[in-house]
Amino acid sequence: MTTTDSADSADSADSAAHPRFAEALRALGLDDVLARTRRFPEATRTAAEAAAAIGCGLSQICKSLVFAADGVPVLVLMDGASRVDVERVRRELGAGKVGRADARVVRDTTGYAIGGVPPFGHRTRTRVLADRALLEYDLVWAAAGTPYTVFPMAPEDLVAHAGATVADVRERSA
Repeated sequence: MTTTDSADSADSADSAAHPRFAEALRALGLDDVLARTRRFPEATRTAAEAAAAIGCGLSQICKSLVFAADGVPVLVLMDGASRVDVERVRRELGAGKVGRADARVVRDTTGYAIGGVPPFGHRTRTRVLADRALLEYDLVWAAAGTPYTVFPMAPEDLVAHAGATVADVRERSA
């Protein structure tokens, strides 16, 4: 699949990432990350679609998933090959009940639609958990605010910019 690197032109640097996310990158001094943001002609809503478009392993995709812990939104960053164990999230947060947030809550909390939620640069400040497995890679790819855009970043930097707490929250295989 052909990609367009946003470094190709000044216009594409501004249009590849969602404007709110582009502004968040600039505010953090991450213009180099903005320049490496890629836009694809086909949606990369799922981790599998993103990995196929980028040409990387499924585990190198960072999913940004919103849950509700006792009714309060929390973002969980998870590698693309794994699933979140909501019981582990519940215990990590000391919550009574944890479940997936609906599309309205995701958009209201982050400012982005499901399938394009980046790990930071959200409309509101939200508690963030990052699964420890993300740190096993030199580079991961995450959504840049739209279902068509992704950006690369070292996982340690991604966790730091997201203000995430590293935790073991993925499902274990039987």
